Amino acid sequence: MKQIVRYTVLLALVCASMASFTNVAQAQKVDFAFGVSTVEAPDANSNGPSLKGGTYPGFSGDVLFWHNFGIGAEVFWRATQSEYPGIPPTPYRPLFLDFNGIYAPKLASHTYLELSAGIGAVDTRIYCSQCGNGYNTNYDSDKHFMGDFGAGLKFYPKGGFFIRPEAKLYLVTNNQLFSSSYATRVGASIGYTFGGH
Repeated sequence: MKQIVRYTVLLALVCASMASFTNVAQAQKVDFAFGVSTVEAPDANSNGPSLKGGTYPGFSGDVLFWHNFGIGAEVFWRATQSEYPGIPPTPYRPLFLDFNGIYAPKLASHTYLELSAGIGAVDTRIYCSQCGNGYNTNYDSDKHFMGDFGAGLKFYPKGGFFIRPEAKLYLVTNNQLFSSSYATRVGASIGYTFGGH
């Protein structure tokens, strides 16, 4: 959990840095959001268990600084541990971290489309009593590079507050722990836009 808090703080610092160091016009927008999702993936097979299911809370942030274009980052993790098959079964928890290019054009009054594409990593935390990565943790970490593509609709019911139904496709390289090298996260976020909308 401490590592997740670190990722969240890092995400906030990255977004704040992007906002403060970008030479932009008055139309600059900065979004921060909290969301809850689930993951869809192919069923378990001989290659391994499925990433399907579970609740994934997470945080996201972005800065739009030029004609509805910008950059953003997000982190989503499985809220509860799942069990990797074996004797005995081994608890694990996946965490998705990515950095994206964002395009967010206005569709209608109080409604924006949000498209994103980027890169990141899936970090699978494997828990065991003899595990550790040198930082007094009880897990080993299996990281794999990934690409991602996402879409969402941002609705502004009042002021800068928004609700964003969203979906994201993750394409993971060399992912031999699970049944497939791709997964889709679907859910919704609530957040706030600084700088108007």
